[in-house]
Amino acid sequence: MNAGTGIQARFRLDYSGFSLDVDLDLPGRGVTALFGHSGSGKTTLLRAIAGLERVAGGRLTVNGETWQDAAVFRPTHRRPLGYVFQEASLFPHLSVQANLEYGQKRVDESLRRVSLAQAVDMLNIGHLLTRKPARLSGGERQRVGIARALATSPRLLLMDEPLAALDHALKQEILPYLERLHDELDIPVLYVSHAPDEVARLADHIVVMEGGKAVAAGPLTDTLARLDLPIKLGEDAGVVLDAVVAARDEEWHLAHMEFAGGRLWVRDHGLPVGHAARVRILARDVSLARAPMTGTSILNTLPAIVVDSVEDAHPALTLVKLRVGESPLLARLTRRSAHALEIAPGQLLYAQIKAVALIG
Repeated sequence: MNAGTGIQARFRLDYSGFSLDVDLDLPGRGVTALFGHSGSGKTTLLRAIAGLERVAGGRLTVNGETWQDAAVFRPTHRRPLGYVFQEASLFPHLSVQANLEYGQKRVDESLRRVSLAQAVDMLNIGHLLTRKPARLSGGERQRVGIARALATSPRLLLMDEPLAALDHALKQEILPYLERLHDELDIPVLYVSHAPDEVARLADHIVVMEGGKAVAAGPLTDTLARLDLPIKLGEDAGVVLDAVVAARDEEWHLAHMEFAGGRLWVRDHGLPVGHAARVRILARDVSLARAPMTGTSILNTLPAIVVDSVEDAHPALTLVKLRVGESPLLARLTRRSAHALEIAPGQLLYAQIKAVALIG
């Protein structure tokens, strides 16, 4: 990336029993997920970027602005960032409106790029403005916390597992608002998570953390399709593809999604033709055949070229990477099946996709 764009972060930090050692060059727009198991260093990295951990010798530049190097260290209150924690941490004695105004007051009027009205509208909290935090649900508190972070007009938004404290229903309530931030605001987001479904739905770029190091980084689709991904995703292994609604079959309540490699039938969620969305295909939902199958309930069968294969976590299983047009695909087979098909790079097979999840 050019020196004036993107986020460059280099930190080395040693604690008793744990070290953080990263040198990252990240996109200066969109959502970058910091993904990994608990204890992998995700939150420590986020705190270093926020200036909450002072790392001697560290370096941080954000879209051409130096926040930290050998000569400069901006304290947290002088870094134009928003920080969203697992808990909203609202002031309990202030109304929602006053909490938002507190966030906005941190920013000089000439530097405000996000108005209170815009933050309120994006998180749909207008009806909550007069309430105190004690009268909000967990999901409402988190939406207010996100709105307060936006009210600071940040040049970088840090989100530390903002959905981790919520149950499944509340997560589904908030995810569309996070997608809206992604689509409508030109603010880079670093999003900490250990939940593959959240990452699949929100992220453009991913950094995989393990043992305080960034063991993989790159665009979401390509990185998730790597067979050498150091963190084994098990049942969550799969790919995420950008697609567009090409047609709808109202009789059978299905939608035809077009991607760089073909078309897939999915359940119709009411999205109009031409609407962009993501689809997620798990490796466990893909089987392979030498020829197209007939007389089957599987709606999606696509020609695919074998790229490579590796042994999976269990010795009975093989993970196969394929290419469907320009798009990657993963399939999980038994080693016995892979042997029977004589799986080899360059081989033409037919991928039978049993389930496709529309995720946005």
